[in-house]
Amino acid sequence: MLAKHGLRLSNLCGQGYDGTSNMRGEFNGLRTLILKQNESASYIHCFAHHLQLAVVAVIKHHSEIELLFSIVSNISNVIRASAKRRRCSSKKHVVKILETLQSGDVKIGKGLNQELVLKRPGDTRWSSHYHALANLTPM
Repeated sequence: MLAKHGLRLSNLCGQGYDGTSNMRGEFNGLRTLILKQNESASYIHCFAHHLQLAVVAVIKHHSEIELLFSIVSNISNVIRASAKRRRCSSKKHVVKILETLQSGDVKIGKGLNQELVLKRPGDTRWSSHYHALANLTPM
């Protein structure tokens, strides 16, 4: 893949990704394969993944926050499981956007006012808890 984009492995000075064994594996992981060809390409565990692991640990030790994300996950599951509920949710979002556009409270432009999709908070996606709350709040 590097060669496809005109990049040389010898110019690589670092590598960073999550801790899955196929990426950082001691014998056959990508980290090891790269280090065999370029010893200066040091491996750093992805900071965003560290942050997500910390968020998950904090949530699991605070019952109120854990309950909040459990409820958000359940709401997401209930709405996403039914095409009828998804359509209803989408229609309500469209009506709300039209009302705010007419009142002049929202800006119009590329990438603005897009339809929101409910997301479930997950333990591995670093921004999943934020997106779960951000997409549920306007509904």
